[in-house]
Amino acid sequence: MIYHVVPSAEWDARPEAPYAPASLAEEGFVHCSPDVATTLAVVNAFYRSAPRPLLALVLAEDRLTARVEFEAATPTPPPGVGADVLFPHVFGPVDRDAVARVLEVRWDEEGRATGLDERR
Repeated sequence: MIYHVVPSAEWDARPEAPYAPASLAEEGFVHCSPDVATTLAVVNAFYRSAPRPLLALVLAEDRLTARVEFEAATPTPPPGVGADVLFPHVFGPVDRDAVARVLEVRWDEEGRATGLDERR
């Protein structure tokens, strides 16, 4: 399983279509993380001011029709993530039936992501 972070409104906008975030058009792939700890580090580094609720899609790699490659973070990984951690990149839209679970980011009083819970 791999994880992709997305604001709820963006995920819910077109439920009939495969999910294709802006990064797919801009960079050629969908950014993902390999585990929960890395996902939380990514949220804290890049998504603290993103619209909420913020979701983490749990993707079953074997159900994606697009190619997945694990690559090093460029230029560097977010704080708290080792330089040896490889990030999964999905080179095409995310098939909605590849989403095994939808989790919601849990925040502390200081606005830091602290966990992932079942979506309410």
